[in-house]
Amino acid sequence: MSAIGWIPRGIILGLFAFAIFGPLANLALWAAAEQWYFPFKLPVVYGLKFWYQVFKPSSDALKSLGTSVVIALLTVAVSLALAIPAGYALARLSLPFRGLIMLAFLLPQAFPSVAVYINVARIFYSFGLNGTTMGVVLVHAVHGLVFAVWIAAAAFAAVDRDLELAARNIGAGALRAFFTVTLPLAAPGIVASAIFVFLESLDEFTGTFFVGVPDVTTLPLLMFTASVAGNYQIAAITALILLIPSVGFMLFVERFLKADVLSKVGA
Repeated sequence: MSAIGWIPRGIILGLFAFAIFGPLANLALWAAAEQWYFPFKLPVVYGLKFWYQVFKPSSDALKSLGTSVVIALLTVAVSLALAIPAGYALARLSLPFRGLIMLAFLLPQAFPSVAVYINVARIFYSFGLNGTTMGVVLVHAVHGLVFAVWIAAAAFAAVDRDLELAARNIGAGALRAFFTVTLPLAAPGIVASAIFVFLESLDEFTGTFFVGVPDVTTLPLLMFTASVAGNYQIAAITALILLIPSVGFMLFVERFLKADVLSKVGA
């Protein structure tokens, strides 16, 4: 191919790289900028002053990060407590309307989130759940179940039924066969679903805003507040903090979600 033929491809690849890495580069610049104002294209003064503000012991960012992690862990526990039996039933049992049941777990994603959360906040207010950690966990779990149930069902479907039957044939009961054979073999997929739920909860903003404010402040809420107030350095640093576990866990998940598991999703 001639050099001229590579020009359109180079332009497309360049635009694609800019769309991906441009916002990240802008975050990195804001995180390192102490002074940056118009008409300068780059920060005027670089430094780590705002990093110190974020990580000092009395910082609201560390408290919000701790709150986010606690809520994410509780969300994982609630989601898996429901997703493991549901995923096993959807993968192993001949359930009527199985497709509709699987589709039902996608419904929370099918409607505008703001309208849904406004009504959820009204319902939670009646039960005294507004402004509580448990209320936020329940909202996060609704979204987390989408990942947890679908991936758990795929993980259980990928386990060879003959192995479970072999355990039953040598005297193991149904529960023992499940806990000693089926669940350990499906564990990589379960771990992957737990990571997806954790990351979804860690980054969730809209539900936390309508249900948790003002008593529950997570890192995404702090980032939003900082952005609205014009504290772009604080917002950029908190965004980078949220980015680190997302990238790290997604690389970790690649070890667990193999092609044979992914092929079972929705099957």
